[in-house]
Amino acid sequence: RMDSLENIADIIGKSEAIQKVLREVKSVAPTNSSVIITGESGTGKELIARAIHANSLRKFYPLISVHCGALTESLLESELFGHEKGAFTGALYNRKGRFEMADSGTIFLDEIATISTKMQIELLRVLESKSFIRVGGNKEITSDFRVICATNRDLKGMVEKGLFREDLYYRLNVMNIHIPPLRERTDDIPLMVDYFIRKYCTSMNKPLITMEPVALKRILEYPFPGNIRELENMIERAIVVGNGKKIGLKDLPLAKDVIDSSIETLED
Repeated sequence: RMDSLENIADIIGKSEAIQKVLREVKSVAPTNSSVIITGESGTGKELIARAIHANSLRKFYPLISVHCGALTESLLESELFGHEKGAFTGALYNRKGRFEMADSGTIFLDEIATISTKMQIELLRVLESKSFIRVGGNKEITSDFRVICATNRDLKGMVEKGLFREDLYYRLNVMNIHIPPLRERTDDIPLMVDYFIRKYCTSMNKPLITMEPVALKRILEYPFPGNIRELENMIERAIVVGNGKKIGLKDLPLAKDVIDSSIETLED
């Protein structure tokens, strides 16, 4: 645990892998450098972005998150830069964009690899000039923001294939923090299991329960393609369906899959 770091209670783990991530957070947080956080889906990239912001000099200003993958090009443009009333059908009033909201704070661009070539060019211009024009507007607006991005794709590989602009990549990737998948930090799983059991027993107003050793052993062997998000979902579900004594194998969805596959093997 990095004693001098704030707002990292949700980052569970004592493994060397996660300690390395926290050391990197600690070194990059006080700077203004751009950061790209890489890692598979469900590894907690947004938690790391929040930790960087919370330990930066901008922590008293907002952290504004944008999920780039969820928006079409035109929606993303209006989301990032804002729009003027009447800029397009349905634009009934002036709207501030996320870059404007992030003034003095941090903007977090999740799934950065999904943005179009046109948006890559626009983004590069904004990062270089710290100014932009709202959709349908003509006035330059300046904003002092720090940018943190996240992606579960191989951005460097995309640059090599010409799918992502090299100049934008180097502008964003001053520091890269890679979060290892859960299967590479199994030491942290028992701690996370305890954490999520406490979290969900408390929120569901149920007495605190434990996990049977055989169930924990099975969880430790499971590869968790969905990472921490999948583990959290699994524990929440086990507390909902369980009889409130202990979490056993029968309360875990992965146990059923294993049983099903062994039945199929017998039938083969």
